[in-house]
Amino acid sequence: MTQSYKMVTARDVAELADVSVSTVGRALADDPRISAKTISRVKEVASRLGYVGNLPARQMRGAKSNLIGLMLPDIRNYFYATIAEALSDCCSANGYQLALSIANDPETEARHVTELISARAAGIVIVPTAQPKRETRDLLNNFPHVQLLRRVDTYNSAWFGINDEESLCEGTKHLLNLGHRRIAYVGGSLELSTGNARRAGFRRAFAESGIEPDEAIEIFGPPSSAQFGANAVTELLNRPNPPTALITGTIRVTQAILEILHQMKISVPEDLSVVGFGDAPEFKWWGSGLTTLRMPIEDLATTCGLWFLHHIASERPTNQQHSSVATATLVVRGSTAPLSH
Repeated sequence: MTQSYKMVTARDVAELADVSVSTVGRALADDPRISAKTISRVKEVASRLGYVGNLPARQMRGAKSNLIGLMLPDIRNYFYATIAEALSDCCSANGYQLALSIANDPETEARHVTELISARAAGIVIVPTAQPKRETRDLLNNFPHVQLLRRVDTYNSAWFGINDEESLCEGTKHLLNLGHRRIAYVGGSLELSTGNARRAGFRRAFAESGIEPDEAIEIFGPPSSAQFGANAVTELLNRPNPPTALITGTIRVTQAILEILHQMKISVPEDLSVVGFGDAPEFKWWGSGLTTLRMPIEDLATTCGLWFLHHIASERPTNQQHSSVATATLVVRGSTAPLSH
């Protein structure tokens, strides 16, 4: 037997609380013209009936939305999950609610941006795709938003990111200082600002160390694709002259590579030194511990959230060229060792 549910209305609350419908709306909005006793009674009845107010109607009367959209390309790894949790905590502590959206291609991104704006969200925090559609750009440039991690120059907004170039340079120099020269870098797409910056860091390490990158290997692909990471490391290890060291540029690729190395029974660091990206909890327990680039993602997300919410609450413009760069650190564990001849 199918059970049907009746939508509870403001009129239902009004009848049970013995007040007018207009008083229900004012009481739930804590209007100072309504007595504390009436407010308490209306809220108790509304809660008992399971009444949810009409947000669009309240907004038409001038009420502000407390909804913040967060648009991520992926939620399957520790990196983006931590960002979502930190921003959710930040929003909750400041009277806002986070709405999560997953968009990893321009079509989905455009649709979700349109839907969030149509729902009258207060603003959007976005990790943008590499080549957004024109309508996405036009919508966002007339709406409160902030870019996180990745940066698209055609968006007129603030950006909060990581020192991608510096971090990859430091990780690569660590391997060079251990005597490695045949180093493979497996990174994200060069269409992304992060992909370009991390490749620049990899190459800069050789230049600043005065070492020709003759034996360096670079492989690029979708940053959120575990299959890409698995295929890349398998191809590298099956070469006649495989690399002696490897550094990655995304956390999903790192996770995939570690799984393949385990399956292939590759001895790390005896056969291959590995520098990962990000510091998921399991990385410290992998083998003798993974040497990795630790990203201050919680601090980054919280800083971004507080700045954005402050600008929204104070009705200050968010379409400004503000930049904030968090510093990643190299955590040295047991997955890297001097080159054995």
